[in-house]
Amino acid sequence: VKLLMTWDILSGREQEYFEFVVREWIPTMQRIGLEPNDAWVTVYGSSNQPQITAAAQTVDLAEMRRILETSDWRDLTGRLLEFVENFEYKVVEAKPGFQM
Repeated sequence: VKLLMTWDILSGREQEYFEFVVREWIPTMQRIGLEPNDAWVTVYGSSNQPQITAAAQTVDLAEMRRILETSDWRDLTGRLLEFVENFEYKVVEAKPGFQM
């Protein structure tokens, strides 16, 4: 299954955000069992669309549920919220290519 996430970077926090993603977000996701596999940045377009879209996968729904219930996941998303707004996520059946 795939975890689809979207958010917008807080204005003025871009540098800190990108450092956080590289140093903490990605390594922690991998450590807790999520495999990041897609990330898109909206550079140009409608302001009604999220700036960042990212995805990560697990082997099955049970594993995804287990991960999303951990304190590691809550701590990681709490830390992300220091740099972003409008954070949303959903779990979907994994398909190849871009998913929304």
